[in-house]
Amino acid sequence: MQDFINDTLIAETLARAENPDRERVREIIEKSKELKGLSPHEVAVLLQTEDKDLIAEILGTARTVKREIYGNRLVLFAPLYISNYCSNNCLYCGFRVDNKELERRALTMEEIADEVRTLEREGHKRLLMLCGENHKRSSLEYFIEAIETAYATTTEHGGEIRRINVEIAPQSVEDFRRLKAAKIGTYVLFQETYHHATYKEMHPSGPKADFLWRLTAQDRAMQGGIDDVGIGALFGLYDYKYEVLGMIYHALHLDSTYGVGPHTISVPRLEPAFNAPAAITPPHPVSDDDFKKLVAVIRLAVPYTGMILSTREPAALRSEIFDLGISQISAGSRTNPGGYKQGDSDAFRAAQFNLGDTRTLDEVIYDITTHGHIPSFCTACYRLGRVGEDFMDMAKPGLIQKFCRTNAILTFKEYLKDYASEQTRVAGEDLIERLLKETSDKKTKRMIESRLKKIEEGQHDLYI
Repeated sequence: MQDFINDTLIAETLARAENPDRERVREIIEKSKELKGLSPHEVAVLLQTEDKDLIAEILGTARTVKREIYGNRLVLFAPLYISNYCSNNCLYCGFRVDNKELERRALTMEEIADEVRTLEREGHKRLLMLCGENHKRSSLEYFIEAIETAYATTTEHGGEIRRINVEIAPQSVEDFRRLKAAKIGTYVLFQETYHHATYKEMHPSGPKADFLWRLTAQDRAMQGGIDDVGIGALFGLYDYKYEVLGMIYHALHLDSTYGVGPHTISVPRLEPAFNAPAAITPPHPVSDDDFKKLVAVIRLAVPYTGMILSTREPAALRSEIFDLGISQISAGSRTNPGGYKQGDSDAFRAAQFNLGDTRTLDEVIYDITTHGHIPSFCTACYRLGRVGEDFMDMAKPGLIQKFCRTNAILTFKEYLKDYASEQTRVAGEDLIERLLKETSDKKTKRMIESRLKKIEEGQHDLYI
């Protein structure tokens, strides 16, 4: 595999885009409304824009593009950390091997089942499963057994995990085939930083020190039969404008090579982590305003991809950013193995990083509901084969939301009936009633009403 990230090219692209002409910026904003995406140079122009009025136009257009492609739904998931043993020494991560004070733990299968039961009883249906990298206590065999355990664990009220996405170390093509056989959804991996010198500095030892092996992991995943892959950068390690362009080049590489761009792009910012020097003092901190801009620019640049926002960010900022292009969010998260069942007791000493949004799932759902978003636990696309190229064929022209909206309503109704607090239930039922009134197609409206009635009568897992 070849290295498709060219530091010099990215630096020159950003330099050429400095002090952009106002009319040129507006031309690019108008082009983005066509939902065809943007070139790296066009992305650089938007990133280099510092005019507050133009930035406001970028943010406003991102809101429009997001609704054109995905509507106003937000898919919810929970991360499930099963082991914090790791062989790498990443300077920004609490799991790093040199952190001798970290409370190490690898959950047993029964402990994993306990975590899953806790999440199911909160209402979760989707997981992102994670563990430390390349350690005998976090092996692929252990990880696959954990996936099987999570899928097999059920609770009352139809409690079950319907889709598991994974974020683990880069694998060989053959090992990615094994993950595919374990019925995973999306394979997610962050490059962390696309800047070669910074990557080397931040990863002084361990298998993760190999930039190219990590960069080409998504290629091997797709060669191993995994339909959907996710990418991301950890903002704060290097200049955020460079990192955004790095992700754009990564997305273009996947699209041109396999006909399928990234299913998701994640936008985490550095948060404090126990005994992790780069996380405590970020080398290139990203302000809230710049963070909003970069999210909006990515949405305009790669309109078809799902964008993920984690609980690293504080609640108030998350609420602002949801509208700018985010389509998936975590809620009620813990980043320490066993954290869901045991609660918050000294979690920081066993966690990968600190959390900014510590609200419960129900509190998050109430908040997004009252702001007009549709909470969704939908997993229909994975299970009906709307993945890979088939998904992109519908996502790129904005057709996917005709499925997303209906399935969001149905899965939200399940949550309201089985798990919601009274306050959230009342707000949610009001939202569903408004959504039905807005449904102009009579056949679709009758179908939704019929299925809502079936859910009220006790049926689960209805989707189109």
